[in-house]
Amino acid sequence: MFISVVIPTYNRLPILEKCLRALEHQQGHAALSGYEVVVVDDGSTDGTVAWLEAHAAELAHVRLICQDHGGPAEARNRGVAAGQGDVVVFIDSDLVVTRSFLASHAAALAHSWSERGDRRCFTYGAVINTADFEDPTRERHKLRDLSWAYFATGNVAIAREVLEQAGLFDTGFRLYGWEDLELGERLRRLGVRLVRCPEAVGYHWHPALRLEQIPDLIRVEQERARMGLVFFRKHPTRRVRLIIQFTWFHRLLWELLTLGGLLNERSLRPLLAWLIRRDRAALAMEILRLPLNRIGVRALQAQARREGLA
Repeated sequence: MFISVVIPTYNRLPILEKCLRALEHQQGHAALSGYEVVVVDDGSTDGTVAWLEAHAAELAHVRLICQDHGGPAEARNRGVAAGQGDVVVFIDSDLVVTRSFLASHAAALAHSWSERGDRRCFTYGAVINTADFEDPTRERHKLRDLSWAYFATGNVAIAREVLEQAGLFDTGFRLYGWEDLELGERLRRLGVRLVRCPEAVGYHWHPALRLEQIPDLIRVEQERARMGLVFFRKHPTRRVRLIIQFTWFHRLLWELLTLGGLLNERSLRPLLAWLIRRDRAALAMEILRLPLNRIGVRALQAQARREGLA
């Protein structure tokens, strides 16, 4: 098989450099005839395009596609259209992979195809979250790294023919969130099987929490709420309600866990600052998720009422 690795990117140049250099040094495998890396720049303003053009000789597998800022769904679709592989691997631009990454996906896909007699499956690799920029692959696997998502584009591989049959990504998802899980719902309905591939490891880098990030994290939750309803309008099922937290249970849960909003991003600020000063930013982030979830669920409910979906 020939693999097209599709990577949308927007203002992520420092970690994108590590991502692409790791992809340049992939081990071979009998099932893998070759690969390319299709980077779709989504209107970056941080010098990403200039850097890629200047380092083209060092990044022999990379092909660059540019678009105006239109979001990751549009970028991934452009990458798939430009790619030449019969298999597409989706990763994010802040993922640093191991040398056996593509070989592991290829081996797992080939085995499943042979076993099933068709290509109606996709492999889902392991994603390990880390705040270690200097050496992301040093991070150990943690319980909170486990994901129960059916199809998430942080680390998946799928046959092009199956992906195209499902219809690619819905470009109506222009803000943050849900475009990959929505495609996953369509794949599920086609009977496409998830194959776990823990050997295909990617290290997802994101900076340790700083208090200055909180307004942006709140914005992201509000965007997720709006896109969650795009998801629900396409698939108005109980399953999707649970995925996007559009239920009375989730509303009650986050109200209880935040004491009706008494535990919020302002009241928790001294505790968060204290934890960050003591290099416990990961724990601070987990605590901050309590009010963030409440903000997201309340925004979802408010938007649903405006649209007559509540």
